[in-house]
Amino acid sequence: MTLLLPPLSHSSFTPLKPHVSSPFFSRALSSSSPSTVSTQPGAIIVGAGLAGLAAATHLAASSVPFLLLEASDAVGGRVRTDSLDGFLLDRGFQIFLTAYPEARRLLCYPSLRLRPFYPGALVYHARRFHRIADPFRRPIHALASLPNPIGSLSDKLLVGLARLRAASLPDSVLLSAPESPISARLRAAGFSPAIVDRFFRPFLAGIFFDPDLATTSRLFDFVFKCLALGDNALPAAGISAIPAQLAGRLPPGSLRLRSRVVAVDAGSGAARPPSVTLEEGDAITADLGVIVAVEQPEVEKLLPQAFPQEEKKPKPVRSTVCLYFSADRAPVREPILILNGSGEGIINNMFFATNVTPSYAPVGKVLASVSLIGAFPQRSDEDLTAEVVQELTGWFGAEVRSWRHLRTYRIGFAQPDQTPPTDLVGKEPRVGEGVYVCGDHRTSATFDGALVSGRMAAETLIRDRGLSKM
Repeated sequence: MTLLLPPLSHSSFTPLKPHVSSPFFSRALSSSSPSTVSTQPGAIIVGAGLAGLAAATHLAASSVPFLLLEASDAVGGRVRTDSLDGFLLDRGFQIFLTAYPEARRLLCYPSLRLRPFYPGALVYHARRFHRIADPFRRPIHALASLPNPIGSLSDKLLVGLARLRAASLPDSVLLSAPESPISARLRAAGFSPAIVDRFFRPFLAGIFFDPDLATTSRLFDFVFKCLALGDNALPAAGISAIPAQLAGRLPPGSLRLRSRVVAVDAGSGAARPPSVTLEEGDAITADLGVIVAVEQPEVEKLLPQAFPQEEKKPKPVRSTVCLYFSADRAPVREPILILNGSGEGIINNMFFATNVTPSYAPVGKVLASVSLIGAFPQRSDEDLTAEVVQELTGWFGAEVRSWRHLRTYRIGFAQPDQTPPTDLVGKEPRVGEGVYVCGDHRTSATFDGALVSGRMAAETLIRDRGLSKM
């Protein structure tokens, strides 16, 4: 994730500090001289995002020693939250789908204190807000919305049918089905241009950062199923509570922050195990192997051999800009996602985070989150803020001018591109003897995909080394 921001002085949680007293890691961490070479009696995991944390969790469950190296000051990768003047600011628009199957197995939901969104959305179109509601959870609201202009009656019946279809099929079927771009899939299903442009385009662009709807239909079906079977939610302590929970379970001494890996040497079998080189020049050899769990652009630098030539062709970059504002009141009181279905302006979606969970702001304050799709490289933060305020004034009235801008996040790499053809069931983690790759670019570009990929990498390493528990 690329943030065009000054260094942040606050964090939503205290970063976990590595314990260097553990005998597993004394050799790897004790040397203070530059350019040293040490041996890690176990595995090395590069990157403490969701995939790396999942890999670490599964290695720990199998009693496999490891060292988890993270370049930044806290775990989470792109899943981070910052604290500013009592506000919790997630780094970009991120929501958690409680029906993610891998997350259900790995996370403790009660500890996250998840707060749900309304099952539907408000769509701004023709200078008014129109409601779209889940017909199975809010049938009365769905019936009342039938006459609105966000699609025809048949469109709304098709939404219900699509929901039933996705919910009835196993994940493995959805993720390996014949695929097409989402735009083609919606047309083939019979949806009108009205509901595609006014609802599906802004809604799915907020999830996949892809307003052209070129993302694979497989991912659409999987996410649609999760939306049908669970809630959209936010943890009360911010989205970073998810990686923080995983990190909190790791063995003492297994996590090392502010440790950027700049090179991975695949080694040459048992004679020379794989190793990593840190930014300061120190090298660490891993007895059991190296799992590289960083985002795709970084993997391509560290392990270019992990990507066949056809995967190196230029692909669209999924970028977003997220702006946060403080207000004294919310013009919309529901915990609901608001979509721009007007076809005008730069806003894609927004919501009032404090309507979902009040803990995102100090008592008596409201936190508004506004998302734009794209990088806007030629526009300054001040310029974008002014245009967003002007646009929202048209939505909510003059009170928006009194909102206080808190921060702008520019996320250059929000998500890997997943246009067809794709392999969402999961690519082979092993890219060399003792070298493994995981991340949402190896499976589906979702929280769940990252967790699945981390597990697959750990399981493959364990099998390769004959460490499976009997």
